[in-house]
Amino acid sequence: MSTERSPALRRAGLVALELCVPVLLLVGYGLWSHRALDFYFPPLGEIAEVFGRLWLFDRVPGDLLPSLVRMLAGYALSVVLGVGAGLLLGLSRLLRTAAEPVVEFLRALPAPALIPFALLLFGAGDGAKVFVIVLGAVWPILLNTIDGVRGVDAQQLDMARAYRVPFAARVLHIVLPAASPRIFAGMRTSLAIAIILMVVSEMVASSNGLGYFVLESQRSFAIPEMWTGIILLGVLGYALNWVFLRVERRALFWHRGARGRLGTAGPPGRRGRAARPRSAPSPEVTDA
Repeated sequence: MSTERSPALRRAGLVALELCVPVLLLVGYGLWSHRALDFYFPPLGEIAEVFGRLWLFDRVPGDLLPSLVRMLAGYALSVVLGVGAGLLLGLSRLLRTAAEPVVEFLRALPAPALIPFALLLFGAGDGAKVFVIVLGAVWPILLNTIDGVRGVDAQQLDMARAYRVPFAARVLHIVLPAASPRIFAGMRTSLAIAIILMVVSEMVASSNGLGYFVLESQRSFAIPEMWTGIILLGVLGYALNWVFLRVERRALFWHRGARGRLGTAGPPGRRGRAARPRSAPSPEVTDA
């Protein structure tokens, strides 16, 4: 019975540990702000009341949903472009060498610095904001895909060529599975970048969105409203990262299983090292 409860108790303990620090921070801020009476740090109860009035669900269609659509559209385009171009550059050394100067030059450009160019190209609509998100979020995916493809075992590719496996099948069944851990690492980094650029792009030449709401609240000195927008952005980032980790765990279950088998191959207390084969004991030589 105890063995059945131990995983559940362990998970409950981990969840409690994750919630402990945020709860302590909220309690500490609530006690401090109640006594401080600072205009720029309103009491926690006032922020909670304004949050419920605005985001459950008054401003959700006008600000939250447009921001989510822009961010997800830019992130999806970044994944498609980053993985596609990364596969091409990772598989072809000639293409990779030719494109390296352009990639390094564009990667060094800060995406917010191209907002004026995006406004000239697409106007003040959603296209400019999606364009800025793609410019900043595509690079971690692209570079991690290139590194993942270059790290594929050459013997597997040679064997696939020897058996005349078609190129598309090699990419689909050998290259992509081997490079997928690095691709997902780049996608997780790009997710945070996409959220940041969503906010930055909405603070310039926009009439809705979370970034626009936070900036307008600050300009009109609606401090509790400003804090609700900032808190909502933090909750949104946490929720999207939580969903991404669950998707990654499902997609890379085979990778975690392989690491687990390698980690338990050795004797107890020495996990992570492959067990060395012991040489057979030499037979004793006895005098006849």
